[in-house]
Amino acid sequence: MTEEDRSQLLEAKKYQGWMAMGMESCAAKTVIAGVGGLGIGAFFSLMSSSFAYEDPLLRQSTQAGLNNTQKAREIFKEMGRGMWKSGKGFGKVGALFAGIECVIEGYRAKNDMVNPIAAGFVAGGVLARNSGPKAALGGGLAFAAFSAAIDLFLRREPSDDD
Repeated sequence: MTEEDRSQLLEAKKYQGWMAMGMESCAAKTVIAGVGGLGIGAFFSLMSSSFAYEDPLLRQSTQAGLNNTQKAREIFKEMGRGMWKSGKGFGKVGALFAGIECVIEGYRAKNDMVNPIAAGFVAGGVLARNSGPKAALGGGLAFAAFSAAIDLFLRREPSDDD
């Protein structure tokens, strides 16, 4: 290996270390989860909104007096508003959960089943906090159970057939 190759390798290794450090940070994980949630929520809303215009009688009554171009424009605007609203909701939940889980994992210095369950409980409580203490407790328990189920599924041992 020449000296020039060695310097390029060291430079690449330095950047790789910075990238790894950035990806392990709670801020990066939170942003990635929020953006991913935004995309998934928008996609789900787009798929579900395609079923909203199946009733021709409903379509005629809500858009009377518009030509086809205006109707299409209104439909796309409505779909866009729905995608943004749903995407924001999914992004908020994803970012909140990922951020809390990362902080708990950093504090405990362990990667086990306790982290997603605790993060789910806290995130569920935070999301339901405006509905009162009973709802916050119920939301926390429900989100913790959901987080545990998802994490158990993701951590399962693959079968021999896989």
